[in-house]
Amino acid sequence: MDQSDFTVSFVVDQPPEAVFAAINNVRGWWSGDVEGETTALGDTFSYRYEDVHASTQTISELDPGRRVVWHVEDASLSFTSEPDEWVGTDITFEIMPRGAGSELRFTHVGLTPRLECYGGCSDAWSFYVTESLRDLVTTGVGRPNASQ
Repeated sequence: MDQSDFTVSFVVDQPPEAVFAAINNVRGWWSGDVEGETTALGDTFSYRYEDVHASTQTISELDPGRRVVWHVEDASLSFTSEPDEWVGTDITFEIMPRGAGSELRFTHVGLTPRLECYGGCSDAWSFYVTESLRDLVTTGVGRPNASQ
């Protein structure tokens, strides 16, 4: 079975600093309720979407204009037989300069096809990263509450 971590990427004309700022504006691109700070190393924030998904992330790496890592401390996915599948995984955002623009490579380390939530979670991440976050970077307005 494939053990690859889920990864998506996009390229934009905006500089790495703009991508970095958009990533840290979690409420601007990820749906649901976000509580807590999301901009400094060591910040811990919770995410909740209805009774479907709840998780707590700590910003474990923060390299301005280059990299952001959220470590998942706690999680409950109501649509899986093991609701804590995300616990201990890392959600990474790597930003690389590309000419006058940037490339963002998103990887959810530990989200592999062996997990029950892989299909739904990878579909959701694809939308939130390559559409909502990308829109926030390029237009200043994300689509956190748009239909997937």
